[in-house]
Amino acid sequence: MRPTTDRVRESMFNALHSRGAVVDARVLDLFAGTGALGIEALSRGAAHATFVERAREAVELVEVNLDACDLSIQATVVRADGPGWLATGLGGAAGPWDLVLLDPPYDFDGWTDLLGSLIELVAADGVVAVESDREIDAGPRWNVDSRRRTAGTVVMLLRPESDPA
Repeated sequence: MRPTTDRVRESMFNALHSRGAVVDARVLDLFAGTGALGIEALSRGAAHATFVERAREAVELVEVNLDACDLSIQATVVRADGPGWLATGLGGAAGPWDLVLLDPPYDFDGWTDLLGSLIELVAADGVVAVESDREIDAGPRWNVDSRRRTAGTVVMLLRPESDPA
């Protein structure tokens, strides 16, 4: 696991908060790890967060961290591979998502498929926060709202493209 540094997390959530993307949001933390990003969203006023993580030890750690912060009642923890969980349709059944937090391992190379599967699951005014070691190609139907590099980490905020009326 590579937890998000405090500096990167603070910067990301300040940017999300200034866009009104956190308070009362339905949050999906897809590569949850320790749960730090989803827990940060809950602590800043998100209504509910779903944490998806495939490693059993990490799932247990997310649950411990949620309990320690008295946030378990606002959370659902799922042990599954994130992209696989979305592919089964379960992510759509739980959505639409106001805020999606994506912090996969830095060697993750499935961005095109992942963002393609998320586009229909994000609320029209929703935001996807991507953390990586490099800028990613968001592909069609996504607008890059911001890009910020902090040390070796790039955070990109994406919004679904508006449907022309």
